Order: sequence, then C-alpha cells, then structure tokens
Amino acid sequence: MSRGCFITFEGLDGSGKSTQIQKLKEFLEAEGREVILTREPGGTDIGEKIRGIILDPSNTEMADMTEAYLYAAARAQLVRQLIQPALSEGKIVICDRFVDSSVAYQGFGRMMGESVKLLNSFAVDDCVPDITFLLRLKPQGGHARIAGRELDRIELEGMDFHQRTFEGYEKIASDEKDRVVVVDASGSIDEIHEVIRDKVRDFL
Repeated sequence: MSRGCFITFEGLDGSGKSTQIQKLKEFLEAEGREVILTREPGGTDIGEKIRGIILDPSNTEMADMTEAYLYAAARAQLVRQLIQPALSEGKIVICDRFVDSSVAYQGFGRMMGESVKLLNSFAVDDCVPDITFLLRLKPQGGHARIAGRELDRIELEGMDFHQRTFEGYEKIASDEKDRVVVVDASGSIDEIHEVIRDKVRDFL
C-alpha cells in the first residue's frame, strides 16, 4: 500500500466504539498491519488540552460557535501532526470520531447547520476517511449504558439534543452510503466485531 488506510468510528456515547476500535486494532496487527489509534477531540498534546476545555462540565457558558471552532482546531492539529504523516507512511489510522461527529453534534444537535461542514472543510485539508463505521444506538440505549459514570459536558446535554444528534448521524449515513457502514450496536461485542472485521478485510 503506497498510502495507508483511514478508518473512523462514529456513534452516540455508549455505542461501544472504544471496544470495537481495540478489537479491530488487535485483528489488524495480527494480520501484520501497522496500526495507529487516535481520538477526537485529542490525539496530540494540543488536541488533548483543547479536549479538556470542550468537555469540562464547568464550562457551561461556552457558546455553540466556540465549541465548533475548538473541535475544528483540535482536528486541524490532529490531521497535520498525526493522520496525514501516518497515512503517507502506509499505516492504518483508526480514529474515534472525526468530522461526522461535528456534523451530527454541532450541525444537528446544536442546530448550526451547514456552517459546521464549511468550518471543517478548512480544518481537515482534504483528509477524508476511507471507511466509517457508524455504531447505531438510539439515545435512550446510549444513555442507559453510560449511566453511573461521570459524564462530560456533551453527555450531560438533554435527550432532545441527543435525539437530534442521532438523526444527524442517520442523515450522514443516508447521504454517504459508499463510505459509511451502519452497524447495529445492540448486538454482542463479537457479532459487531465480525461485521467490522469482514468489511475492513474486504476493503483492504
């Protein structure tokens, strides 16, 4: 592979992204692939500092546009510092969230519309995932799974916000069927992994 492969995972909080990302990494490494894991917001020293600001529950006064710019800023750093160099070296990059999260959470959840896509078009520098796995789980299911843990500022939003975000993801999946693979997140861990594993194997 002269260029690596860029894989992203999307879905509401509680959908099981972290578990599936780790299982995919283990599978690919067993196949002899070099894999880089990263996350959004974060993945770089600068990005992790921005993550702390975005998700801090005490930052209740944060304006929606400020939030959107902070996500885009962390993403711009991640693309240039980690993702693009790794892909140019032929590595597989797996990222927990990417632009689709901003479109769903800010574009739909915050009702900011197309401005989010425009902002992120500058942030990503033409870096687009080769394949995106959307772990489909309705807001009520996700809320039940994360109950009992300390919630961040986004997770603390009301159910209406998370419902709009869910609908945003559904719209993305409908519009970008060639890239987005929808996976039922209500299945068992192994069942979900098998679907993801087979899709990635076919793609590679």
